[in-house]
Amino acid sequence: MLQSKLSTKTKREAPKDEMSKNAELLTRGGFIFKEMAGVYSFLPLGLRVLTKINNIIREEMDAIGGQELFLSALQDKSLWEQTNRWSDEVVDIWFKTKLKSGSELGLGFTHEEPLTRIMKDHISSYKDLPTFVYQIQTKFRNEVRARSGLMRGREFLMKDLYSFCKDKEEQENFYEKAKDAYKKIFERVGLGEKTYVTFASGGSFSKYSHEFQTIIPNGEDEIYLCGGCKKVAVNKDIWEEQKKCPECGSELYTEEKSVEVGNIFNLGTKFSESIGLFYKDNEGNSKPVVMGSYGIGPGRVMGTIVEVMCDEKGIVWPESVTPFDVHLIVVGDDEKTKKTADNLYEELKQKKVDVLYDDREASAGQKFADSDLIGIPVRIVVSDKTLKENKFEFKKRNENKFILLNKNELFERFK
Repeated sequence: MLQSKLSTKTKREAPKDEMSKNAELLTRGGFIFKEMAGVYSFLPLGLRVLTKINNIIREEMDAIGGQELFLSALQDKSLWEQTNRWSDEVVDIWFKTKLKSGSELGLGFTHEEPLTRIMKDHISSYKDLPTFVYQIQTKFRNEVRARSGLMRGREFLMKDLYSFCKDKEEQENFYEKAKDAYKKIFERVGLGEKTYVTFASGGSFSKYSHEFQTIIPNGEDEIYLCGGCKKVAVNKDIWEEQKKCPECGSELYTEEKSVEVGNIFNLGTKFSESIGLFYKDNEGNSKPVVMGSYGIGPGRVMGTIVEVMCDEKGIVWPESVTPFDVHLIVVGDDEKTKKTADNLYEELKQKKVDVLYDDREASAGQKFADSDLIGIPVRIVVSDKTLKENKFEFKKRNENKFILLNKNELFERFK
């Protein structure tokens, strides 16, 4: 991509109506646009990052047997009445609308009900189980306060996976696989060191559910870290009743602010019994399917990465989700310098290196400031000065110093 052709531009000033670091930097960098409170559009740079996060999630869901589908956002009132989740007194975050005929509809905030109804057409025998399906789809939640940029929105993307099993043991086995897959996802997107498997209330389905909480200074949640397990924590709601780690019994010693980036739940048979999803076991007995649900918000993950990895200059993307592999910058007025940078751009592309090439007529200071703001992990500078030595300036975004490399040394870095 030539930066001169990029449809978005960076901004020097932070938006006045944004308080969170992720919204400020993503807006200034040209990644997102705020349509209204809690609603953001993803611009070309932002969509590149979001797509990479989605693909990491897909790979790990596919690896544990997940099959991707895509469900409708419009929801049938009568279906949700079967589980007593249509009433605003029970679920207070619905967006509801009406057809011209007067029939009332909802915009999906989750998809347990419609997917359970769909699976009635496909599950009838124990031979059909287990099965695991997921989607990456837009959700709508009428939050009273939409805040913190991509952390809490009224319209947002969610990966929701649902498991359908014969019995509790089969469900528990998959639950543990899903937990491990989530750990891999957060490692791969660069949040592994600061993300904790966190015990939370299991509601009416089980004693515990599990959240994946990432420590950030301005997080809206509070967790207590385990001194024994190291990577396990307990949600404050649980801590008020239990002061020791449910997994190893060690003291819960440090209170931290955090943001929930994922969660997993055992659902039991609540939805299958309410909607009529039963199967025949090998003796011909009719039994309700045992279910689980597993959610991750890709946009929230994106915002959390920014919160965790930014510095005073801008964003610092991990290599796994960066919008481009390299930010190539040309500095100087010499025609030879410009031609050398153009040729390097083409050669890098031929080597399948994804490059954002800053070919704009702008000052070196502006180009470097924009590069730091956008946060691509590797920067290569072609300048009149470096070409006198037949070398290029190579710098990593998270390092203060640069090194000079000739072309062969440079290409060695991208093997």
